[in-house]
Amino acid sequence: MDAGSVVLMDLLWSDPTENDSVEGLRPNARGPGLVTFGPDRVTDFCKINKLQLIIRAHECVMDGFERFAQGQLITLFSATNYCGTANNAGAILVIGRGLVVVPKLIHPLPPPLEPETSLEYVEEATGCRS
Repeated sequence: MDAGSVVLMDLLWSDPTENDSVEGLRPNARGPGLVTFGPDRVTDFCKINKLQLIIRAHECVMDGFERFAQGQLITLFSATNYCGTANNAGAILVIGRGLVVVPKLIHPLPPPLEPETSLEYVEEATGCRS
């Protein structure tokens, strides 16, 4: 894999560590060569690149959004009840002047009256299998 591909893989598949107290880089359960990064890495990256905030996606979080690195990084996930089984909320972010971030939660719908039919629809529509 060339250097550009490695950087792209890191950008797409690396995740923050489980909490702000775990610093540095750690192996990532997503696969070999991928890492989790601590809040120190977020702070350094923002400082070097003159950024105040990073918003990332692609990782299901139960409340639809999750702050990390004292708010310098936000994970955003807008799909509710991911794959028909996660029962997670989704969220959107309203970003105002001065980078004031206001999350708006999207709660999952209550279970349908005919869950088997609905689950089949979700599986077919999303490609997720339970």
